[in-house]
Amino acid sequence: MKKTLKKLTAAVLALSMTAAFTACSSGTAETTTAAADTAAETEAEESKEAAAGTSYKIGICNYVDDASLNQIYENIESQLKKLGEEEGVNFEISYDNCQADSNVLNQIITNFKDAEKVDLMVGIATPVAMAMQSATEDTDIPVVFSAVSDPVSAQLVDSLDAPGANVTGTSDYLNTNAIMDLIFAADPDASKIGLLYDVGQDSSEAAIADAKAYLDAKGVEYIERTGTTVDEVMLAADALVSDGVDAVFTPTDNTIMTAELSIYEKFADAGIPHYTGADSFALNGAFLGFGVDYINIGVETANMINEILVNGADPATTPVMTFDNGIATVNTEICEKLGYDLDTIKADFEPFCTSVNEIQTAESF
Repeated sequence: MKKTLKKLTAAVLALSMTAAFTACSSGTAETTTAAADTAAETEAEESKEAAAGTSYKIGICNYVDDASLNQIYENIESQLKKLGEEEGVNFEISYDNCQADSNVLNQIITNFKDAEKVDLMVGIATPVAMAMQSATEDTDIPVVFSAVSDPVSAQLVDSLDAPGANVTGTSDYLNTNAIMDLIFAADPDASKIGLLYDVGQDSSEAAIADAKAYLDAKGVEYIERTGTTVDEVMLAADALVSDGVDAVFTPTDNTIMTAELSIYEKFADAGIPHYTGADSFALNGAFLGFGVDYINIGVETANMINEILVNGADPATTPVMTFDNGIATVNTEICEKLGYDLDTIKADFEPFCTSVNEIQTAESF
């Protein structure tokens, strides 16, 4: 009887210990998870507290003085000012423009790196970003690019999702087929399309190839005219008028953007609509600009800069940001001059756009 009682007592004690151990283990797991979450939150707060009052030097170089790229810089600057106030930090910006001169560009980057010793560089447009990448590959200086149409082909990043090194940024990738759809929505009988671009612009290479493939598949003739300076672009525009094209397409090409104010009247007077890859072209007189919102690109570029400098994000694992290419901007003055009815044009375009905006000719936003 005593042995039986001892066995029962031992069994009850074992069960009690098991239950206690199980409860303890469950409590430990929950406590560990909660502790990890708390530690992560604490680390983030400590990081922000450590950053408070800190000054960060940022070197920003623009490729050329045009409405699109200037719009990006202006919004990077204003958004960084806003973020600095929110985070309690100071973003010191050194800004320069190489005006498409590679020698000047290299001097600017050298100054950022060696004299000003910036904490981060920002390259607006592909040539600037590539030069910054080359100059910083043996350093720990992060580079954030903006308005790079094809960062993978430019070998700035390994992939959009995983850049792989010290470079990441925002892309203004253009959906060329969508612009082609707009051309034929307005003029289903168009039989000859002009392609106007600078052969030296990386941002134009893929888009022009896409345009040719689209037109080849449709059996529509196209004529290419190129220029590397404003004067050459003006001559190319004259040639397209003489060629008798039904419409002209230009992608996000900075050389043509710089020349738009000098050529838009040539096309409008000849009754030729100019379809382009950014709303800034339409601002400077093109019939239509289609693509990303450059204000938003500037804002998101600044947000990315803040994440890297203040919150410790790693450029190598920070995905390149791309944007919806669904906004069409129609220049209403040019629309009227071409003899189009604005309401009809908007109705024709709406199936191919997320929205159709209106603008009038001006030099800057």
